[in-house]
This record gives sequence, structure tokens and C-alpha cells, in this order.
Amino acid sequence: MPEPVIRPVTIRDWRDADWPQVYQIFREVVDAGETYAYDPNWSEEQARAVWVEPAPAHTVVAVDGDRILGTAKVGPNRPGRGSHVGTASFMVASNARGRGVGRALGQHVLDLARADGYAAMQFNAVVESNTAAVHLWQELGFAIIGTVPEAFEHRSLGLVGLHIMHRFL
Repeated sequence: MPEPVIRPVTIRDWRDADWPQVYQIFREVVDAGETYAYDPNWSEEQARAVWVEPAPAHTVVAVDGDRILGTAKVGPNRPGRGSHVGTASFMVASNARGRGVGRALGQHVLDLARADGYAAMQFNAVVESNTAAVHLWQELGFAIIGTVPEAFEHRSLGLVGLHIMHRFL
């Protein structure tokens, strides 16, 4: 049987009208309890305030036609004297995984961060049991520079570590 043809995704800046689909992905990922420490009891307004941050941050979406497959946000990791290092977060809808959406978002965010003048990118909390994400980030040049033991309460695995991952741009 031939492999299915996977159309490339388009990545664009987030728009207000995207929020219902982005929020659906946000809820699905947070409620799964496997990759984000966000509070599952947050209101929609709290979720939006965390995911769609003001400038200099950017929020983007990966789309296939009118359907949002995933989303990412990028901005400074720390304010002031730490703002030359960026950070980013990514979410992909479960029914869009395995299509290269996370990789496309990751590459786009790295390009965006480079264009914005960041010197490096740091991910502060990659759940160590999220092996697909860890593998992807390593393929994109990130190194695990430390792991905070038992810092994340995984829904089914219990306490697992959070990796800090870094790469220069």
C-alpha cells in the first residue's frame, strides 16, 4: 500500500479568529497531563493570556487550509539582561501528529528567533518522558544541559524530570 501523501503545512502569524481552534488544542494538550504543567482548571481567558503574549513575543499557527494543526509561541526567556535568549512552547493537535507539524513549527520558530536577534534558544521544561519532543529538539541542535528531577507530575507515570534544553542560534 502506498504511503499517504502529506501536504506541507503553512505557518503564519496567529490571528484573533484562530483562538477557538488554538484553545481546543491547548485544552487537549493540557488535559492529557503528559507534557505541560499548566493548570487544567484555568479559564479560557487565563489560557489565552499565557499562550498569546504581548510583543516582543509572537504566536504562530500551523495550518492546512482553514484547519489549525498546531501552534507555537516564542519570546524572551527572561526580561532585561536575559532577553537575548529566547524561549518557545509548542502544541500539536493529536490528530495532526506524525505529519511533521512539530518539526515545521520548530524550524519556523528558530528562524523567527534568529531574525528577532536572539543569540540562543532555551527550553525550560521539556518533560523527559516526552521522547518524541526530546528527540526532535536534539535533531534541531538542542542539547540537554540539565534535568530537574521529579519536577513534573505526569498523569500516568507519576513524577518525572524536566529537561532544560539549549542551543545557540
